[in-house]
Amino acid sequence: MKIAGRVLRPTTVFDTYWRFAAQRQALYYARARNDPQPWTRDPILSAHRFTNCYRAADRVSQFLIGHVAYPGRQEPTGRHALVDTVFRTLLFKFFNRISTWQLLEDELGPISWKTWHPSAARSVLDRAAAQGQRLYSAAYVIPPPGLGGPRKHHDHLLLLETMIRDGLPAALARATQMESSYHLLRAYRGLGDFLAFQFTIDLNYGVAINFDENDFVVAGPGARGGIRKCFGAAATGIEADIIAYMVDTQEHHFERLGLNFPHLGGRRLHRIDMQNLFCETDKYARIAHPEFTELSGRHRIKQHYRADAAPMPKPFFPPKWAMDTTTLPGGRRTGNATSSFKARESVHVKEG
Repeated sequence: MKIAGRVLRPTTVFDTYWRFAAQRQALYYARARNDPQPWTRDPILSAHRFTNCYRAADRVSQFLIGHVAYPGRQEPTGRHALVDTVFRTLLFKFFNRISTWQLLEDELGPISWKTWHPSAARSVLDRAAAQGQRLYSAAYVIPPPGLGGPRKHHDHLLLLETMIRDGLPAALARATQMESSYHLLRAYRGLGDFLAFQFTIDLNYGVAINFDENDFVVAGPGARGGIRKCFGAAATGIEADIIAYMVDTQEHHFERLGLNFPHLGGRRLHRIDMQNLFCETDKYARIAHPEFTELSGRHRIKQHYRADAAPMPKPFFPPKWAMDTTTLPGGRRTGNATSSFKARESVHVKEG
């Protein structure tokens, strides 16, 4: 095949990419329907933890969308909604850990920029850290911005305050392209290419910005590793073009391999989803295709899967997506969503 002017010769991992996606999506649906276990007969999927095919369906993203970006499950409007959405989303993402958000809400009440007291938040997090509580997710490294504070979380709270006082919410609202939003975030200390893109996607779930997720993509290190396993060294430097190709040809490849892939709410896989799937394929191939070495030197998957018998909370996606909710998997809800998240929080390491 020819992509971005280069002739690429797919490896056996390329077909594994599509098979993995179909099997992971089938597992998601089985879990959401509360089917009896086992939800998959794939020994690698059964033993190890992988993200969902759709990034927005992952557990932390679901919490962000339903409890941070849309806390009332309504689409807020107006300047204050814009500032609060940016503030709340970035506060959550700097820690990327549900329990940290819930700790702040339990101690400080509903979180908004208008009522925010940085010193009170620092005190809450200081006490939690002194008691040995983990404040940051292990999903990916969130480096300290190096602003001179005594603790990493002090610097992140200061960085967040700086972003809001700089007028970042209004600047994001004026952006005409997703890439422009990405560069606004990338300009801040501590936000490299990968984090700035991930934060852009998270902000795009809410009302701060509203771009098609196929407008722009940044391949993280795990995704670049997966692309290299699928296409070889010739793919280096054209990762974004390859991800765009995967989006455009997804139905063809699922049909070519005789795979059933139910699009979530009628929504096709977008570039962020394909990026994530390359990252997960990179991990999956460590066991399925050990002959494909990787630059990182990793030969195993760190996180093991432990089946959770609790029903999955009913999924909630950005209202602006206008998804066909009649086709969404509607797992039974037990109690309210927040208590369900509190009871079932676990660490999910994403190496993308």
